[in-house]
Amino acid sequence: MKLGDWTLDLVTDGLFGLDGGAMYGVVPRPLWEKKTPPDSRNRIRMAMNCWLLRGRGETVLVETGAGEKWDAKHAEIYNFERENRLLGNLQARGVRPEDVSLVVNTHLHFDHCGWNTRVEEGRAVPTFPNARYVVQRGELDHARGPNERDRASYLPDNFAPVDQAGLWRTVEGDASLVPGLDLVVMPGHTSDMQCVKITGDGRTAFLLADLVPTRAHLAYPWIMSYDLYPMTTLDNKKKWLPRIAREGWICLFGHDPDVPAARLIQRDDKFEAEAVPLD
Repeated sequence: MKLGDWTLDLVTDGLFGLDGGAMYGVVPRPLWEKKTPPDSRNRIRMAMNCWLLRGRGETVLVETGAGEKWDAKHAEIYNFERENRLLGNLQARGVRPEDVSLVVNTHLHFDHCGWNTRVEEGRAVPTFPNARYVVQRGELDHARGPNERDRASYLPDNFAPVDQAGLWRTVEGDASLVPGLDLVVMPGHTSDMQCVKITGDGRTAFLLADLVPTRAHLAYPWIMSYDLYPMTTLDNKKKWLPRIAREGWICLFGHDPDVPAARLIQRDDKFEAEAVPLD
């Protein structure tokens, strides 16, 4: 996909599974299972969509999936797909880890920052040695000392080695990284999650991160149990989704396995996703 000076490519880290009840919060199973049927262990099929942006002298990777630092027990729990992983998809696009100049994490849950690091000689080291890793300062501070409710979502091996290498570039609030690449703070899922806005040639793409992880979550009350501040998520959905639909932005979904990009059509307070081709 071309957006002015930017070329945008999907570089997935494959599929995994999370509990459907947790993914849909207060929504009863008879409703959500019609959209995303669960497996025998109540897990729904989800993608880890990462995005490669090239332009303005930068090679930018937005999100890094779950990575490879998993023991057999946890790999089985989350049902990680063993093929179609991030580094292979970057290689298919002609991009080596050392070519990446910026890594943007919307937040530091394990399914968004796992390839920040990889294991070499028995220890985790930054995967992208020439990149600056960009995250909200508040998110990084929280990851270093999470609470009992979300501790399992933050794995130190995904971010501590980046600390040790001095590769973090923290921001506070909305920020512009380079012309046409902007960060928008979007609290709700975490207190300091950020979305990513890409603009060029009069077109805009907006990575919704975990504000709206899949098309099924476009409905206002369909909010994950994982969200620390669900009412803030609701407020932000009411603020941003009508604007996205009205201005014709392309939505990029972080976890939708079938439609990673779409335009929104609004009818009253309901939204439909019209798939956008990435070629």
